[in-house]
Amino acid sequence: MNKNPLYEKSNELAHLVYKITRVFPKEEVYGVISQLRRAVLSVPLNIVEGYARQSDKSYKQFLLISYGSLKETKYLLSFSFEEGYLSEKDYKESIALADEIGKILWVLIGKVKEKTNF
Repeated sequence: MNKNPLYEKSNELAHLVYKITRVFPKEEVYGVISQLRRAVLSVPLNIVEGYARQSDKSYKQFLLISYGSLKETKYLLSFSFEEGYLSEKDYKESIALADEIGKILWVLIGKVKEKTNF
C-alpha cells in the first residue's frame, strides 16, 4: 500500500498523535491517551485490512469503519485541546490532517459504493 495518499496521510496522523500524546498527563495513560491512540491506529489499519480482502464489498465496509474511527479521533483531539492537553499548534495541525484524510476517504467510499451498486 505504499505510495497510497490515503494510507500515507493516515499513517502520518497516527505518528503525529503518538508524538503529541507523549506529553499528556500521566493519569490519562489508560483514558484519553489509550482511546485516542486506538482510534487513530484504527484508521490506517482498516484501510489496509479492507484493501487486503480483495473484495469491494469488504473494502467499503472497512473504509466506513476507518471513517468512523477518524471521527472518533477528531472528537478526542478536540476534547484533549479543550482539556488543555494539546497546544493550539498541535491541535490545528492534527485536525487539518484529519480533515484532509476525511475528504479523501469519503471520495473513495463513494467510488467503491458506485462500483458495487450499494
